[in-house]
Amino acid sequence: MELFAAGNESQFETIRRWIDESDAYMLILGGRYGSIEPKTSLSYVELEYDYADSRKKPVFAVVISEAALDQKLKTDGKVAIEGEHPQELKAFREKVLSRMASFFSDSKDIKLAVHETLSDFVSRYEFTGWVSGSEVADSSALLEEISRLQKHNKELARELSEFRAADRGGKKTKWTDEEFTQTLNLLKDVTIKTGVLTKSKIAQSYSAAELLNTMRDRLITGVTNRMGTPHSETLLFYNLGPKLAVHGLAAVERGFGAWQRYRLTPKGTALLSFIDRTKYFDRKPKAKSKTDNVGKLDQPTRKKKE
Repeated sequence: MELFAAGNESQFETIRRWIDESDAYMLILGGRYGSIEPKTSLSYVELEYDYADSRKKPVFAVVISEAALDQKLKTDGKVAIEGEHPQELKAFREKVLSRMASFFSDSKDIKLAVHETLSDFVSRYEFTGWVSGSEVADSSALLEEISRLQKHNKELARELSEFRAADRGGKKTKWTDEEFTQTLNLLKDVTIKTGVLTKSKIAQSYSAAELLNTMRDRLITGVTNRMGTPHSETLLFYNLGPKLAVHGLAAVERGFGAWQRYRLTPKGTALLSFIDRTKYFDRKPKAKSKTDNVGKLDQPTRKKKE
């Protein structure tokens, strides 16, 4: 707003052009209404907001919470709140909150809202975006990434084809029951200690085999490291995903932006089928002879922290 003086229509036309060239419009609304446009008696901010809406731009807003505004008033004084046009600000705030909006208390809330909302918008709208000319000139990194993704897609297509063929009974899987038994016993000895999976938040020990079995639905669809994901999903991504990947049971996939996802491979889902088919976790433990090379997996237990 400091780019132009009150009543400077040519500068506001520039802002309209910026909005026309933008993929989305985001509003950060604090405790002030802003400079007033003389003809309409509306603030330039509200005129911007209305114009973006009239141009059918995806619009979202983050609005300061009442508690945060009270705290800002204590620290910054009356300059933090609207003194000349409180009714106009109230009406504008109600308009904004009737549409897509969320509250913020600090800068972290704003960053989270931007990250989540733009990710959602990208999946729903056909954005054109904006790229610096210097970035366009050097396309080697982009070509390298495209090549990597093509190879990755081919590998995924091959695995999917094998999995579908095995599911139809048209092709035998390349994994044996003995291999799955060995893998489960190895995962049984891998312990993960956490308190995020219980309401009490008391740290308990789980085996990787137990988490694979109990958290199977989330692992099949995939667990991510996206900002704002539940702590339980973060635990599965950082603590369980790599341990499953070592045995070829899970693979990491690149998502939009910087986030990634661990999802079970066809071998991982075949191992779950083996668990169900053999009722592996229902087996009663028995003494292991000296000649046994492969032990039996006991019923998984959760040990409470002493």
